[in-house]
Amino acid sequence: MKGDRHSRVVSWLKVLFPLIALALLSTLFLLSRAIEPQAVIPFADKEVQERLRDQQITGPFYSGTTADGDLISFSAEKLTTPGGETGTNEAEEIEATLDLQGGAKITLQSNRGRFDTGAEEAELAGDVRVSTSTGYQILSDRMTSNLTTLDLLSPGPVKATSPAGEITAGRMAITNRQNSAGSQLLFTKGVKLIYTPQATKE
Repeated sequence: MKGDRHSRVVSWLKVLFPLIALALLSTLFLLSRAIEPQAVIPFADKEVQERLRDQQITGPFYSGTTADGDLISFSAEKLTTPGGETGTNEAEEIEATLDLQGGAKITLQSNRGRFDTGAEEAELAGDVRVSTSTGYQILSDRMTSNLTTLDLLSPGPVKATSPAGEITAGRMAITNRQNSAGSQLLFTKGVKLIYTPQATKE
């Protein structure tokens, strides 16, 4: 069913987000189930942190499969640990892809990102771009996230295009409530929706 597919998309987007502050994807749907507590954040892996200390990795690539068989991959042009600070990573030219069993595909790109597992914070900056095979294109200059609660914030303007039309807002926040049926999405500061009627079939 269409509703079930949307539910699966949102659930696994929230598994992927800690890798790249993937919060904007949650604007597409309302969450209907809790986040998997066993999800592993590659940047927190001890072996990776030891390799990154005082050096950089060119062309890092991570991939994995969820319990439901969905495929997740993450890549960057370069990954570094600034000042040899274990638990903090910076990445350039980030790209992440989620291939769902149902056939949907979601891609996220950003010029750069910073992941601080010690402070439980993640940030993407510089043309954060999200696209989905269902026709959504989302743009933001900057997004931040708490890696534990996965609360998300776009402190600046957000623009989105979808099959229904265009959305713009000066600020966006997504709050995850694990004990409820889903997350809450809030657009504020000059929210505008330009609706594009779909052509009806005769």
